[in-house]
Amino acid sequence: MRRPVFALALFCLVAMIPVPALGGPPFRTDDPEPVEFKHWEVYIASIYQDDKDGIAATAPHLEVNYGIFPEFQLHFIFPLEYVKPEGSHSHYGYSDTEIGLKFRFFDKKDSEESEWMVGTFPILQIPTGSESKGLGNGDLQFFIPVWLQRNMGPWTTYGGGGYTINPGDNHKDFWFVGWLVQREINKNFTLGAEIFHETAREHGGDSNTGFNVGGTINLSENHHILLSAGRDIDGPNRFSSYIGYQFTFGPEKEKEPRKPH
Repeated sequence: MRRPVFALALFCLVAMIPVPALGGPPFRTDDPEPVEFKHWEVYIASIYQDDKDGIAATAPHLEVNYGIFPEFQLHFIFPLEYVKPEGSHSHYGYSDTEIGLKFRFFDKKDSEESEWMVGTFPILQIPTGSESKGLGNGDLQFFIPVWLQRNMGPWTTYGGGGYTINPGDNHKDFWFVGWLVQREINKNFTLGAEIFHETAREHGGDSNTGFNVGGTINLSENHHILLSAGRDIDGPNRFSSYIGYQFTFGPEKEKEPRKPH
């Protein structure tokens, strides 16, 4: 009982700290499924955004996820960022650090190929980057969502949304909602598409509605390539993309004992 109680206490601690997350790679919409207990996900990735006000990219960012307890996942992002505002000088350096805790609180299988799950993934963004250079927000941000997922054989669909507390001068609290559908084409390739909407992050700023199309290429059981690209349907983004390498590892599952002949 100690582990779930400790994890719940850690979740409450994070949730009490007054973010827009990067989302579930390679998409912005996330899912409720945590990393398996005692397993790791490590990403080296880059996100590129071409907006009407300039260009921004993580170059690269490191994402680390760890299954700290059953149903609980710790999450960190450490980004290096490049920004080039329209008509101004470019800057490159360390941006805001992201910390989160994913918790799946509902998981039910209807059959071998049908499963429902629900979870939350509160995320804190710490202002470690330089706001004056455009490399950070300048204030703490806190994002608390609810995510739902349905697995149906080769098909998976998930989505939901949440609210970001975004303090600071000219900043504005905002909502994010998104939904994604993806299909496992074969054991080596999964293809998906998402649509999302986000309200304005600043007073007088723009809301945006956009989409991304992408997928995962499984090079092996432990090595994966993730790709996506899209743009706003209504909003300032003209083009965005994600490219990343993912390394997954953890304790090997115990093999079933051989039955005697």
